[in-house]
Amino acid sequence: MIRKEKDYFILDTDHTTYCFRVLPTGQLEHLYYGRKLHIEDEADMQPLVEKHVFAPGNVNLYNEEQKAYSLEDMRLEMSSYGKGDIREPFVEVVNANGSNTIDFVYKEAEITKGKEAFAELPGSYGSEEEVEQLCIRLADEGNELALELYYYVYPSCDIISRSAKFYNNGKKAVQLKRLMSLQLDFDGHDYAFTTFHGAWAREMKRSDMPVIAGKLVNASYTGTTSSRANSFVMLSRPKTTEDAGECFGFHLIYSGNHYEAAEVNSFGKMRLVTGINPQAFSYEVVPEESFQAPEAVMAYAEKGFNQMSQRLHHFIREHIIRGTWQKKERPILLNSWEASYFDISEKKLLKLAKEAKEVGIELFVMDDGWFGERMDDSSSLGDWEANAKKLPGGLKGLSDKIRGLGLQFGIWVEPEMVNVKSKLYVAHPDWTIEIPGQPHSEGRNQRILDLGRREVQDYIIESMSKVFSSADISYVKWDMNRTFSDYYSTALPPERQGEVAHRYVLGLYRCMKELTERFPEILFEGCAAGGNRFDLGILCYFPQIWGSDDTDALCRAEIEENYSYGYPLSAVSAHVSACPNHQTLRNTPLETRFQVACFGSFGYECNLCDMKKEENEAMKEQIALYKKWRKVLQQGTFYRGRSFYDGAQSGMGGSVLADEAGNQMEWTCVSEDGTKAVGMLMQKLVVPNMQQQTYYPKGLLPDVRYHFYNRKLKYNIKEFGDLVNTVSPVHIKQDSLTHQVLSKLVKMDGETEDFHAYGDTLMYGGVHVSPAFGGTGYNDKVRHYPDFASRLYFMDGEVKK
Repeated sequence: MIRKEKDYFILDTDHTTYCFRVLPTGQLEHLYYGRKLHIEDEADMQPLVEKHVFAPGNVNLYNEEQKAYSLEDMRLEMSSYGKGDIREPFVEVVNANGSNTIDFVYKEAEITKGKEAFAELPGSYGSEEEVEQLCIRLADEGNELALELYYYVYPSCDIISRSAKFYNNGKKAVQLKRLMSLQLDFDGHDYAFTTFHGAWAREMKRSDMPVIAGKLVNASYTGTTSSRANSFVMLSRPKTTEDAGECFGFHLIYSGNHYEAAEVNSFGKMRLVTGINPQAFSYEVVPEESFQAPEAVMAYAEKGFNQMSQRLHHFIREHIIRGTWQKKERPILLNSWEASYFDISEKKLLKLAKEAKEVGIELFVMDDGWFGERMDDSSSLGDWEANAKKLPGGLKGLSDKIRGLGLQFGIWVEPEMVNVKSKLYVAHPDWTIEIPGQPHSEGRNQRILDLGRREVQDYIIESMSKVFSSADISYVKWDMNRTFSDYYSTALPPERQGEVAHRYVLGLYRCMKELTERFPEILFEGCAAGGNRFDLGILCYFPQIWGSDDTDALCRAEIEENYSYGYPLSAVSAHVSACPNHQTLRNTPLETRFQVACFGSFGYECNLCDMKKEENEAMKEQIALYKKWRKVLQQGTFYRGRSFYDGAQSGMGGSVLADEAGNQMEWTCVSEDGTKAVGMLMQKLVVPNMQQQTYYPKGLLPDVRYHFYNRKLKYNIKEFGDLVNTVSPVHIKQDSLTHQVLSKLVKMDGETEDFHAYGDTLMYGGVHVSPAFGGTGYNDKVRHYPDFASRLYFMDGEVKK
């Protein structure tokens, strides 16, 4: 609900309040964002207003009439340079006369039901019953400029989002150097700024930095959201945990160069801004034209990170992801990449697909290597015609045969790229982002098509439409495997080259919008060298994104958990792959690989034709289990418990407890009605002689009795090594023929957890699971729990009829 009380604005969700007022000078003073307040009229807001009598020393006054304060010492809804505020600005403009001082002051406001869609950018959406819109109109009459600040309130999601639109009402062009999407000023600076950094195969490494003084920046200049620095950030009070303490989450609905900064000024006030990265950005706004900033999303929680994440997850599922697949259960797939890489043929693919059908997989995906002369990554991007030697019947021939096996069929494409060794590049060398006559810095042997050009967008739309309509295609993996270099467009004059990166993103959105509307039944998955473009902008078109090219279960557990702070795991694609892992050469248990992956949008990426029979049988059981619990895992409420990250925060030094700090990861996913739940407990490394462990589920109904149980497994005697000789009546030499035969005939029983208890007992007392093997004996009451081991636990509520 949005209200205006004289010069005050109150924005309420079900559990939060955001408010600001118009200052006597015309600027907007931010007053509060946090848990919901009881505000009936402007009198109730007086405690929130800062009291200023004399301005601080060594500051600039806004004007002679208002000598009590300087804009440098005010909490503001937006800011600019030149009138006293020297902090991170919301907007920067080079005026027609060369000056960069601008002064936007309040003119009027408008409150409406529903939300206006942007012309070229994606954004959140909702009905008139789900969202309200506040538009604040500001003007700089001296420079003939205008600015609109937009606030979108989603009460039931406890989400407020923001955007801005800049207008040139003058007679000469101006250069827009920066337009943020969100600015939020805080009273104090007792916060930690959390960012998620990384690299290819190392996405989403969490970093918490205290914001004490100066400026902390999280930004991308790769042309994409970037695996180096995701655009989702958090602010939290000291000692905030998963379930207690105040925190804020911030998203930018944008898929290009982004910028988030937290700055503390000399008066102890903190400012957070987020928006398009101003580095090398410049946009010429000619008379009577405008520039739209992307939408930014805010979430506040008073009960820790889990509450904040769940509010964001609900909002993303309801108001970002859309279309046929918004709430539809996602199929279990097998992707051919790690099984075949570029070495594919119809015969090999069909053999792999038959094995996939045998274990219960529902969708077979042919990855790279199917088009042009594509034998490796050096050629044929842009030439989207099937290789007749590899696929004699083309895409349709293969698709029909895959469909004949009872599987859906999907393909991989990389539409935004071109190889120099391609027919497309020979025909249109000017269609790429590169500087004419200058050496080009190549990435993955490919160049980036200039999507800022309409004719390039049209080519991508039509060439992809031809591919997608040529066969019965159910799924498309849309990849983008390099970052930008040598920013330049031959379609723009020299003075407008600062627009290249943003125009590219707008062009990408047009392509994605057009294709998803033409092919609404296709399940599109975004990908960019793993998680190099993981953001809400992509999720407005594609309901899931490949989280990382690193499929190692230990790495993936951390990557998926850190995505979960800002994104629902149903939007994070996760696959089971072979061991030794192709990125790390690490060996992890097959069950752990399954259990980590099943919390995301689930699939496999391994060569089933070469795997052992017992591995394929295990996969068959995994898939049957996943299908039973798929709805809970894909649509349930996700809770984090203990984390591998805890080790970095423990401060326990060399104590015994330090061995366990950061060694356990704990997840729970609960159905919408709270009657069903799946939990996971995972460890990094075995701690000697530490047998007892406790799993603490979350989100259960306290007064409901649950049947708590695990999946009973059997273990190969090889996993116990020479220890088998302590119980065997005859000596068994390791890796001997006898050992090989016995390993096929004799299996060691795993432990059984099976009891009934109320939700409050399980959550607050914890489940003391069977003891782990500690070197003093093993039987079917002991957990086989080596390095990188994990367990799934199931909770079925016994609801009284």
